[in-house]
Amino acid sequence: MIKKILIANRGEIAIRVMRACREMGIASIAVYSEADKEALFVKYADEAFCIGPPPARASYLSIEKVIETAKENGADAIHPGYGFLAENPKLAKACEQEGIKFIGPSSRVLELMGDKITARREMIKAGVPVVPGTEECVLDPGRGGDLAKEIGYPVIIKPSGGGGGIGMTIVAHEEEFANALKSTQAIATTTFGLCDVYIEKYLPHPRHIEFQLLGDQKGNAIHLGERECSIQRRHQKLIEESPSPAVTPEMRAEMGAIAAKAARIVGYEGAGTMEFLFSDGKFYFLEVNARVQVEHPVTEMVTGVDIVKEQIRIASGLPLSVNQEDVRMNGWAMECRINAEDPLNDFSPSPGKLKGYHAPGGIGVRIDDGVYTNYTIPPYYDPMISKLIAWGRNRDEAISRIKRALYEYVIAGITTNISFHQAVMKNPRFVKGELDTGFIERETGLMDEIEEILKYEKSLDKKISCRPEDKMRVAAISAVAALTQMHSRGRTNP
Repeated sequence: MIKKILIANRGEIAIRVMRACREMGIASIAVYSEADKEALFVKYADEAFCIGPPPARASYLSIEKVIETAKENGADAIHPGYGFLAENPKLAKACEQEGIKFIGPSSRVLELMGDKITARREMIKAGVPVVPGTEECVLDPGRGGDLAKEIGYPVIIKPSGGGGGIGMTIVAHEEEFANALKSTQAIATTTFGLCDVYIEKYLPHPRHIEFQLLGDQKGNAIHLGERECSIQRRHQKLIEESPSPAVTPEMRAEMGAIAAKAARIVGYEGAGTMEFLFSDGKFYFLEVNARVQVEHPVTEMVTGVDIVKEQIRIASGLPLSVNQEDVRMNGWAMECRINAEDPLNDFSPSPGKLKGYHAPGGIGVRIDDGVYTNYTIPPYYDPMISKLIAWGRNRDEAISRIKRALYEYVIAGITTNISFHQAVMKNPRFVKGELDTGFIERETGLMDEIEEILKYEKSLDKKISCRPEDKMRVAAISAVAALTQMHSRGRTNP
């Protein structure tokens, strides 16, 4: 069994892994940049070591420094979390060469799934339905234009080595293709160091649905149901839920079985997701995310399976602790990503000092965070503050519970997207489960609702509300303000 794990990540996911380690009796090592010296994950770890200056390329993205720290301090495994080096086959390869267990798929599988064209080919072989498109990289505009015509406009051009929606270009008409191809190739080269791109049929209003997978070293692979991840801005997810309002039990069984079979065929090890676009009642393969996902807690809430512990057990050579027939979806869970960003300013990041922080609680509410009052959100990394998760017996109760939790959440000193989440939870289409990846762009009334929410919030800050139901909210704001004053006078410690 693994004895000591270095977590090559930061923030809430580092703490999430460390909590699993603590429950399993495993020692944890944090690595951090100079910007994260006072971060909560650094304080939570059993040991912590600074590995460089604030820029990620000089710290969190330095494979050499991560491996060196692991070797010098006796870590027998590295957990990469998500983002940074999580899907980098070079880190997995370095671990394999140094005799350190990489908690995730092998370098071979990461290379296979990291190249989107190769991944498409492998999924076709495994019988997974894919979006109509090319099976090879497209370099020549003339050949690409002919292929796009065969596929049928609109099409979307995607970098083969990319992710997160970076560089993807939608082409509606034939005369736009050559310039779009050139632009996508340039972005792909600059961002990913590879000019290879491919073409897919563009599905205008799909849902984004992913299946959670677990595979062990014994050749077993199962799925833990699906998550709906359609509420996105710039291809980045903001709200996730499990199960999906659009997926029937029959669909779940069919698509889950296909995804698990594909994982077995490629020899997938660890936790990961198979991502699909769902349109007109049909699933189409999008990509494999070969790591633990930001939104994994919603699956944990409805299945009772601790995904991070399973990752560690798998990496230790143990079989899955749960069989497919044991997996049951109980109730409904929903997650809101609470970010330091301004929804009224195109969701631009708003890092800064948390002058007050009061997290919600109560039945069915889970907070995965890594912040505290007087902590400063640094400008160098993703601006996530926390993940707010709520469970209910059904979707209506999950929405009601997360609305209540958002009401209780008080973050002072910076701009956050809490008001955005409150507006979405009130939206009639969202409440009905009528979702797709273009939801935010089409629901233009969301911004007006956010403005109203912020206006009212300002009145609560000034304690001029006369609504009885807001007394608790005013009390929470007052308590945070008082705590902030105490911190500023040095009477308490974080």
